[in-house]
Amino acid sequence: MSRRKKLIFIVFLIVFFVFLYGIFKPLPHGVSWQGEFYDDAKVKFIYDLTYEQDGLIVHQQNIFQKALEIIEEAEEFIVLDMFLFNDDYDRKNEFPQLANTITQALVKKKEEDPSISITLITDEINTFYGAYPSKYLEELKHNGIEVVLTDLNALRDSNPLYSGVWNTFIRWFGTSGKGWLPNAFSPQAPKVTARSYLKLLNFKANHRKVLVTEKNAMLTSANFHDASAFHSNIAFVVEGDIIRDILASEKAVVAFSGEEIKVFYQGEDEQVKDVAQSGRDATSLTIEQAKNSAQIEVCLLTEGMIKRELLKAINKTEQGDHIWMGMFYLSDRQIINSLLMASRRGVEEINLVLDPNKDAFGLEKNGIPNRPVANELYEKSDGKIKIRWYKTHGEQFHTKLTFIKNKEKSIIIGGSANLTKRNISNYNLEANLAIYADNESLLVSDIENYFQQIWSNKKGIYTVDLEVYREKSTWKRLLYLFQEFTGFSTV
Repeated sequence: MSRRKKLIFIVFLIVFFVFLYGIFKPLPHGVSWQGEFYDDAKVKFIYDLTYEQDGLIVHQQNIFQKALEIIEEAEEFIVLDMFLFNDDYDRKNEFPQLANTITQALVKKKEEDPSISITLITDEINTFYGAYPSKYLEELKHNGIEVVLTDLNALRDSNPLYSGVWNTFIRWFGTSGKGWLPNAFSPQAPKVTARSYLKLLNFKANHRKVLVTEKNAMLTSANFHDASAFHSNIAFVVEGDIIRDILASEKAVVAFSGEEIKVFYQGEDEQVKDVAQSGRDATSLTIEQAKNSAQIEVCLLTEGMIKRELLKAINKTEQGDHIWMGMFYLSDRQIINSLLMASRRGVEEINLVLDPNKDAFGLEKNGIPNRPVANELYEKSDGKIKIRWYKTHGEQFHTKLTFIKNKEKSIIIGGSANLTKRNISNYNLEANLAIYADNESLLVSDIENYFQQIWSNKKGIYTVDLEVYREKSTWKRLLYLFQEFTGFSTV
């Protein structure tokens, strides 16, 4: 073998091993965690909806205002973990100033009480992966607020065919410098470097949306991002000792990003709680206890634990049970197959409300993955799985919520995670709540009313029939399957 061929072979081996390591490398400590079930938690369900009523577009907004109230009421600490936190959008459109409003609320809080600890954890997307500084992040830091950019390199590679090459040859050159390429997020935003686009193609994210103080915690599907202001979203606000687990999970993200949060919830040891990557055996016993309890039980799920518990819940459904799902992206093959199996077992009702995947901040999308997935579910279930599209008007049906009503108990799983390979297979960082609740509880009633309202178009036009956006195209199905398998997709 010639010297040149040997060199090529060695380089290929290096890239191959980097590729394998990116897929299977150990998760950072505290990632993919299932907490304990707490029966002392108070849980409130709130939501945002954009819909038509009497020929007008109505924006019913609750989540952002509640977040401002939680910030105002905090006395000891505020930890906000938010994926999108910017005002990058095409200025031909107008949106409420969410990022600036939250920034000013946090700054005001710090000015009023310098002793309060405030930390913002966010994703590098808000600096276009290091291409330029964020004015909001810089203002927070200038006012004594800790800002943590999540170390995405610590996470596994969801787009490994590309990331193997990027990690071997490109990563080491960084992303900063004088930008010369147009910004994909906004024509008015600073130009960016080619290296920042190359980093973007890794498709990694801290996709969580969490706000936690010593009094309350909010886990939501909503971003505090101007162009996301009119999206339809859901949120859970909780009180009680589950705050300890939520805070510990956020501390873990900060720790593997090279920083530290020096705040403690009542009764917490003065160190990051030991959160095992694969969950704890004791938790499974607690889940069984939760199913037999008459009280509301709630626990924290992150990353791959979301998928594990959702599959368990769907796979245990039987005749007489009901499954409701509201989802921005549905593409994970195991979830799809579990829904099909549930329909074959005779589960009484499986109703899905999906985003048509046509709108993305002024750009038109191609309907992948939801449209080919919806067609598959409908056809393979012989129409037993019912699907309606949320009728969007430039915004998105950004909800991530599953509601399973058994004979006596209901299981509710919702938060930041879309049901895609990237979101629930230990690639992105995600945070959801799992709730077991008596069917007679107010929480179950609220969620059931939410789904009935948008499904049946009560007091407004929320959803349209499957046929409106039904997609039977073979090539789009093949493209979806390719993207889901390889990870070469932003979904």
